[in-house]
Amino acid sequence: MLSKLLMRSQPCRLCSFRKRLSAPKYRPFLAFFTCTTDSQSKKENKKTVEKLFKLSVDIRKIRRLKGWVLLEDETYVEEIANILQQLGASETAVASILERCPEAIICSPTAVNTQRELWQLVCKNEEKLVKLIEQFPESFFTVKDQENRKLNIQFFQELGLKNVVISRFLTTASNIFHNPIEKNKQVIKILQESYLNLGGSEANMKVWLLKLLSQNPFILLNSSAAIKETLEFFQKQGFTNFEILQLLSKLKGFLFQLCPRSIQNSMSFSKNAFKSTDHDLKQLVLKCPALLYYSVPVLEERIQGLLKEGISIAQIRETPMVLELTPQIVQYRIRKLNSLGYGIKDGHLANINGTKKEFEANFGKIQAKKGRPLFNPVAPLNVEE
Repeated sequence: MLSKLLMRSQPCRLCSFRKRLSAPKYRPFLAFFTCTTDSQSKKENKKTVEKLFKLSVDIRKIRRLKGWVLLEDETYVEEIANILQQLGASETAVASILERCPEAIICSPTAVNTQRELWQLVCKNEEKLVKLIEQFPESFFTVKDQENRKLNIQFFQELGLKNVVISRFLTTASNIFHNPIEKNKQVIKILQESYLNLGGSEANMKVWLLKLLSQNPFILLNSSAAIKETLEFFQKQGFTNFEILQLLSKLKGFLFQLCPRSIQNSMSFSKNAFKSTDHDLKQLVLKCPALLYYSVPVLEERIQGLLKEGISIAQIRETPMVLELTPQIVQYRIRKLNSLGYGIKDGHLANINGTKKEFEANFGKIQAKKGRPLFNPVAPLNVEE
């Protein structure tokens, strides 16, 4: 659950504030007017529309979402369709791909063929490759930095990452392939050194690194300086090397994507909210790394939501992982348990904790237990002969 929540991360409030300061307060009226009139004065490319129509592509959908593509003078509708069909894509699949990613038709056929060769380095099965393109057409038709992309693919293979993992990177974390190969190598080197400096063994380092990258490839978007700064911050907070390694594993490397100042604010709030000593706070954080991740307003809202349900601070301290749940989820789960007569106020919060699947499994067990008749195994049976 934590990993899903982290993937919907929000940037540090300080970083967001700086971006707002640097952004222009208004868009010049003249520039907007020129852009609007230019797009209106330009007409659709009839040949492009006709070719797409022959392929059973929904032209209205393209006009609604990315109509600018139809205004382009030079397009490669037939060529791109042929490349997809050569891979084994059906007519329906081709139409679907072009509807979802119409900018494919302005890509050079040479560049698309090169892209196909690159993706086949990690996905040799053409049927699977077509399915990947259908699911992630935008990633496939992003055809820039191809030489750099090839070097990165080869580098990841040399590290020992499986092709199926690298293909997942291509589709869902394509930004890491835009990094210069030297940048990715530098980050990997820093991660390896950090692991060893924190007490990790040489024998386990490769497994640790590959697992970390598989869970969170976006770690490669961090700078070496940011990684060092984060590690130094936790060491100054009194966390041991072993404890920092624990946090790295639990947070799947997202630790490096947090601003030290934001972490400090969250830790200070948690310390006051739970009236904890520095030692107790560390234990809470190790149990629930989300205390580092969530901003103060989020933590405050979730704690207040639990208190309104009659749950005590002591109960939350005992099971801090409950703070990974939104107030709405907490309310829903408490209502379900109450329907069985289970009093959460006097019980342990473990029964409302966990993923949806885990909660439903626990709920099912409690429900079955409530409905099961009492049975005394030593009582005599009343059997009529």
